[in-house]
Amino acid sequence: MAGIPDGGAHHVIAAVHHLVKALEATKILSDDNVMRTLADLDTHLSKMIRLNEAEAENIREIETRLMSAQHTIMSLHSNHSRIWDSTCVVVLEYLQAVAEVQRLAETLQNMPLQRSSRSKELFDRAHSILQMAMARLQEELIHILVQNKQRFAHECVSLLSCEQNPIYEEESVVPNEDELFENASQRESSSIETEEYVMDLIHPDVIPHIKSIADVMFASGYNQEFCQAFCGFWRDTFAEYLTILDVKQFSIEDVLQMEWKYLNSRIRMWRHAIKSIISIHLASAKRLFNQVLGEHGHISSACLIEASKAPILCLLNFGQAVSIGPHKPEWLYCLLDMYEVLAALVPDVDALFPEEIGSLVRVEFYELLRRLGDSATVIFKELGNHVASCSSTTPFPNGGIHPLTKYVINYIMCFAEYGDTLNLLLQAPDTVNSDVGQNAVATHLQSLTLILEANLHEKSNLYKESPLKHIFLMNNIHYMVQKIWDSKIVRYFGDDWIRNHVGKFRKHAMCYERVTWRSILALLRDDGRTGKATLKARCRDFTAAFEDVHKNQTRWRVPDPRLREDLRISASKAVIPAYRNFVSKITSLIGEKHIKYTEQDLETYILDLLEGSSKSLNHSRKR
Repeated sequence: MAGIPDGGAHHVIAAVHHLVKALEATKILSDDNVMRTLADLDTHLSKMIRLNEAEAENIREIETRLMSAQHTIMSLHSNHSRIWDSTCVVVLEYLQAVAEVQRLAETLQNMPLQRSSRSKELFDRAHSILQMAMARLQEELIHILVQNKQRFAHECVSLLSCEQNPIYEEESVVPNEDELFENASQRESSSIETEEYVMDLIHPDVIPHIKSIADVMFASGYNQEFCQAFCGFWRDTFAEYLTILDVKQFSIEDVLQMEWKYLNSRIRMWRHAIKSIISIHLASAKRLFNQVLGEHGHISSACLIEASKAPILCLLNFGQAVSIGPHKPEWLYCLLDMYEVLAALVPDVDALFPEEIGSLVRVEFYELLRRLGDSATVIFKELGNHVASCSSTTPFPNGGIHPLTKYVINYIMCFAEYGDTLNLLLQAPDTVNSDVGQNAVATHLQSLTLILEANLHEKSNLYKESPLKHIFLMNNIHYMVQKIWDSKIVRYFGDDWIRNHVGKFRKHAMCYERVTWRSILALLRDDGRTGKATLKARCRDFTAAFEDVHKNQTRWRVPDPRLREDLRISASKAVIPAYRNFVSKITSLIGEKHIKYTEQDLETYILDLLEGSSKSLNHSRKR
């Protein structure tokens, strides 16, 4: 009955009913069919009257209940700035009132609205009350989260000081070995921190409160509004965590233009930040989201992804910028560190970003892992070219250990900490046997030492003195053997390599002795000539030759004390007996005044050799 007011419709039906009754009573209409029709119409109209009366009564009850619930809600809104800061009784009263409005709205929605515009008015009113309550619940939710958010767990994230990796430049000073191994020990200690650790992001006592708000909003059809507020809060919180961790947003251009020392420090911060965010804070957030939204299916995972996507992509974007940077040797350890951090986080990422809803983050994560591995592999394989290109135009002073040798060997030694990772990266994709990767690492490392040796031989040719050339090669090969032998990296070289290179530096030691002392010892041999002039000349020549050796070779340096002592002992064993025999034979022929040094003098002066500092001969001890 369109256009007739609610009360009017009821009166019209009643009027028609009375008319039918009147027609039946007159008995003017005698046709049986007409009479049956009137009887059926009478019955139908009677039912309509009863239904309308019941509906009216139901509407009145709904209106009464709705007014009561509205009064409770409005009263609590006015009397409490924050409902959840009040007593449990107040919270329960509020939730019951909101639930009542939700039930009434659902009842009204299921009514045939075309029958009564009054029921539609009540439905719109209930919907408005719900909107107001839902807005308040969003405010209450944010307030609870803000007031109960736990302090950022600094103790879970140990930010190491920024150390610079060894960078070799020709004729420059390489960082000392203690710094390099301090870095390695720091790396070992930091790797221990990756154990799974779940913390409370908010106070556990308020989780039931948050869940109660979620349940009411979901039941009222406001699940999207709840998720927006909840995700927005945690998105901002994760961004705050990045700020605390000193993670900044950089473009690719920014990263590529950074000075190496600063970039290295940013990479260290990035490593600890991504471990902290994924393995600690997102793992903790997953537990919280499941506690609050676990009963609502995939919504819990979807909300976690939405809240964490921006900070995770920020971290991954920095990694992508680093991975496409120049393939410089000094980048290798940073790339390997980044790769290992991500590889360790694979189970966490798969759990946090499951199936299709987390595919974007997961794809970006795995793409970065692949790029870091590829870049590290390229640099590792090109190390030989870098070493081969390090040329010199001047000899290294005093025949000591060249910076290139220290750089390469210390670089190699650090690979001991990355052996498993390098094995994995060097294996073919379809390779199952890890020994293949290990053999590939060994092949590359041994090849690198061969290239280093070839470079050192080229550098040795810059020396004018033949003995110093052998001192230089002996020092550098001995350094290689000593460092590798005493480290974990020796497993990639083996006993044969050690024996072979021990033989090499010993051979250079023997060559040094031979070219240094051969001509001098020749002056002390008995050639059968006993003329005084000849013997005096031999004494002068020996003295001059020995003084020349002393003058030059006190400047030369053998850093290893044991090796230096062995060379001195060997020289003494060769020179002193020959000198003693020579002096004993010529003293009676030319007298003592032509003999400048005693045996003890020579022994003392030999001890001055190879110290790396010039010394003058003391002539006070004469016969």
